[in-house]
Amino acid sequence: MALSAQQIPRWLNSIKLSSFMTALQLRKGFQRPGKTLFCGVFAQPHASSDDCFLQWGFRTYRTSSLWNSSQSTNSSRREINCAQSTLLPSVNELSQKTQNIPSLDSELSLEGLDDVPPLSPLQPISDEEAVQIIAGPPLPASSVTLRDYVDHSETLRKLVLLGVDLSKIEKHPDAANLLLRLDFEKDIKQMLLFLKDLGIEDTQLGPFLTKNYAIFSEDLENLKTRVAYLQSKNFSKADIAQMVRNAPFLLSFSVERLDNRLGFFQKELELSVKKTRDMVIRLPRLLTGSLEPVKENMKVFRLELGFQQNEIQHMITKIPKMLTANKRKLTETFDYVHNVMRVPHHIIVRFPQVFNTRLFKVKERHLFLAYLGRAQYDPTKPNYISLDKLVSVPDGIFCEGMAKASVQDFEKFLKTL
Repeated sequence: MALSAQQIPRWLNSIKLSSFMTALQLRKGFQRPGKTLFCGVFAQPHASSDDCFLQWGFRTYRTSSLWNSSQSTNSSRREINCAQSTLLPSVNELSQKTQNIPSLDSELSLEGLDDVPPLSPLQPISDEEAVQIIAGPPLPASSVTLRDYVDHSETLRKLVLLGVDLSKIEKHPDAANLLLRLDFEKDIKQMLLFLKDLGIEDTQLGPFLTKNYAIFSEDLENLKTRVAYLQSKNFSKADIAQMVRNAPFLLSFSVERLDNRLGFFQKELELSVKKTRDMVIRLPRLLTGSLEPVKENMKVFRLELGFQQNEIQHMITKIPKMLTANKRKLTETFDYVHNVMRVPHHIIVRFPQVFNTRLFKVKERHLFLAYLGRAQYDPTKPNYISLDKLVSVPDGIFCEGMAKASVQDFEKFLKTL
């Protein structure tokens, strides 16, 4: 029966072992040529039999082409030895036989053997080999958390090292499926190099990717095109880096969308190109967020609060967040400052920071000044209190510089409210 290519190495190993054991036994028998067996003579049939076996045993490792010639040589030598079996071998002859035993190093050489193909992974293995196989924990078929996949995914492990918060990303099933399909070297590494070249620091990569994990689904060339568009609008590299840090989704929008947004603010607010650019640098969310709050607040400024177009332009260029502020907060703040504190429109326009301050803070300080008789907000009269300083300075400066009282007095007053 012919041996398969995968069985040849095993057959060769068994033949080598058999030949090695035979050589050891023969060397033990002939290690002292002058020693006799029992009656001081060598048994003739036994000696000739061993000699015949010796001629055959050390050539079994040869290939099939040498096998046939070895068998024919052994047969002729066996016939000659059997014919001379009636003669007793001398000590010198036995010594020569011992010296003629082939060396294992030379006879067991693998020269002449063809290269053996590697074993097939489908080749059966023994039970002992199967027991030694150590399998890792199986990959979860489904899970509600990415933590179960971190040990199985090199991509997730490296994202964690970058500072990405997987607990926030896993709330979005599409994000989890996206990250598990990505290869770090092929899909993520080039994106990280692009962001670093853009100006995102190493410590900022984690928070950025936590918010905008979908950037990995974007084509890198499209991202470079959007950066080139902003540069064509005279946004510096530092400006773009600042905008991307404050609005991580900025580069996820197409060039057409970015162009439309810039055109909208320039047209609706009647701003110059430079003022439009400065405004979106300070609040890049204007390019990525919804336009509905912006349109609604513009109506509020004009119709409900009674500001003129030029006054609106001045306020939003100083405090762009007014365009996206809560409508209720805007109306309540204006009502208290204008109707209770008696601050006219033109002074509010000069100090729009009041719309960016918590209303309870404005109330507390105004009531304390009114209690002390120092609530005077007209710049043409004595003891003028700047609306800007009223809402921006800390309690210590407010009490000593404006109220002319101690912080302890202010705290006692607040307890009476």
